Amino acid sequence: MTDGMAQEIRALLKERNAILLAHNYQRPEIQDVADLTGDSLDLSIRAAKTNADVILFCGVRFMAETASIVSPDKTVLMPRLDTGCPMADMITPEALKTRLAKLGKMPVVTYVNSTASVKAHSTVCCTSANAVAVVNSLAEDEVLMTPDRNLCQFVASRSNKKIHCWDGFCPVHDRLRAEEVMHAKAAYPEAVFMAHPECRPEVLTLADAVLSTSGMIGFAKESDRKSFIVGTEEGLIYPLQKANPDKSFYRVSESMVCEDMKRTTLDDVLVALKAMKHEVKVSKEVSVPASRAVERMLEITVS
Repeated sequence: MTDGMAQEIRALLKERNAILLAHNYQRPEIQDVADLTGDSLDLSIRAAKTNADVILFCGVRFMAETASIVSPDKTVLMPRLDTGCPMADMITPEALKTRLAKLGKMPVVTYVNSTASVKAHSTVCCTSANAVAVVNSLAEDEVLMTPDRNLCQFVASRSNKKIHCWDGFCPVHDRLRAEEVMHAKAAYPEAVFMAHPECRPEVLTLADAVLSTSGMIGFAKESDRKSFIVGTEEGLIYPLQKANPDKSFYRVSESMVCEDMKRTTLDDVLVALKAMKHEVKVSKEVSVPASRAVERMLEITVS
């Protein structure tokens, strides 16, 4: 059934001149049928460089919004619209304006894991991989980082700037405790512990490497070590294992599961493609300033 559905999806993608993107946290069968897998922003940028007319994004809503911002002339679809991001919902443009009114004028560095409307009110965006470089590139000595407090604290530990943190967090990464990490390390003493910077500071202090999801894949591939404890959403273990079939990967905790990421099924993908439904379109009023924040980040990290 799964093979037949995958074949039907691939045929429809060709018929629609569409490209299927799957985030690293998606179900294995979704990743297998996708044209591109990876981190959210990287997927949007790579899709923008193709001649596809349609982008079907298997991820959460802010990712599809980013694809619409980066590819305003393409049709962006989601398999279902009830896949949100709790962290992205922890900040609004109105709340951001209120905070800035209290703090005073300063640059706003916003994690790409945020809504398009918040990006539009930001100075520059950042990813988990380039956040330190983006913040340190700014001329100002004081900045506000949104919406992830854990990523913010990680950056603050590697910067001389005064950084104000928004009190948002990823529920999946934030629930990981140091005790669970110590238990995993005891169970797999030979393994390298890789942690995502969305984890709590006390977890990151136990990490052998603090990396984004794509960073973990590259790190594991280049490392001469043979076993790894994975400190991020459990979906990443599938692409890690595919890229490194001769190595072992262990969950740091059974609780590292994002319900929103796992909600999308092959049936959802097929239905969305057939009906060309669940379009995500960011208005020009929002997409233009949001795009400037993304482009400024790219200028910083490429230069």
